Amino acid sequence: MQSSWAGLFRKEVIQESLWVNNMFSTISPILWTAFIAFVLLALAVDLGVFHRQARTISLREATAWSVIWVVVSLAFNFVLLHFSGRTAALDFFAGYVIEKSLSVDNLFVFVLLFRYLAVESRYQHRVLYWGVLGALIMRGVLIGMGVALISRFEWILYVFGAFLVYAGARMMFEETEEVHPERNLVFRWARKFLPMTKNYEGQRIFVRTEGVWRATPLFLVLLVVETTDLAFALDSIPAIFAITRDPFIVFSSNVCAILGLRAFYFLLAGILPYFRYLGPGVSLVLIFVGGKMLAEHWIHLSTHVVLAVIAGVLSVAVIASLIAERRERQAHRKLSDKETIHATQNSASEMRERRSVPRV
Repeated sequence: MQSSWAGLFRKEVIQESLWVNNMFSTISPILWTAFIAFVLLALAVDLGVFHRQARTISLREATAWSVIWVVVSLAFNFVLLHFSGRTAALDFFAGYVIEKSLSVDNLFVFVLLFRYLAVESRYQHRVLYWGVLGALIMRGVLIGMGVALISRFEWILYVFGAFLVYAGARMMFEETEEVHPERNLVFRWARKFLPMTKNYEGQRIFVRTEGVWRATPLFLVLLVVETTDLAFALDSIPAIFAITRDPFIVFSSNVCAILGLRAFYFLLAGILPYFRYLGPGVSLVLIFVGGKMLAEHWIHLSTHVVLAVIAGVLSVAVIASLIAERRERQAHRKLSDKETIHATQNSASEMRERRSVPRV
């Protein structure tokens, strides 16, 4: 009996070591180390050099940083092409595009959240910075768990696929999105048990008053941001597993998309309302990716096809949004012109009536 238990234990240990070795054997450990070191350096430079002081991020600066992060991600894609080949580079790019497109809905929730909690624009970057740092840790853990589950239970991919189809359909048909931080369990727990200050204390998350460390309302905002991002990660990470099972590709594509999330937020915060059909487009992407996972046993779609479909859906959504916005402006302009003409005619008729009245 003891020998059978020992044999079973050895089998479990061998299986664990196999998926761990598989996790690091595909990509060179040097590339893992270099990538993580670059991410930590980028975060340190971002907060310690460029955004040390709290200030409002202008649209021009947000655009510049968004372009910089996209260029950095594409440069890493070329590095991956050189070291790991064309397939790995293409899978990374597809995962990056999926994560970037799914982050749009995430950013929309952040806009509503900051408005609801009255966070000043100059402090929003600091919240997003720590939020991104927490998101990187959480997603690393989730990706590791996903790899372990898929290595042990391949059928879990069908569960992921069904969840993505459900999430996409829910996003498609739900009504206007609202935020209710007071319903967040972590938010309620923190307000109940943590010593809190009544007002914001600048960009500080904790302050020491009367010899006691207290959390500021900005800490509550950070908690809601982290839990909200965790909920969105449950959509985006399975979506990338539909492209590749390589943990490094899944992790690096997620990280590269997240690193540009702060600049992307300030860029989209002002223009997001104009892209009214982008949300439904992202929903269709989720449904398509989930359907691909469900039908993978019978229908195999190459990464080229997946990229083409995603790019096509998002392009149609953006173009349709721009056309609808233009038509709405034209309609408002015509209505304004009609009102102006009507007011002018009324004024002219009043002038004629005054002139026609005989003087006494």
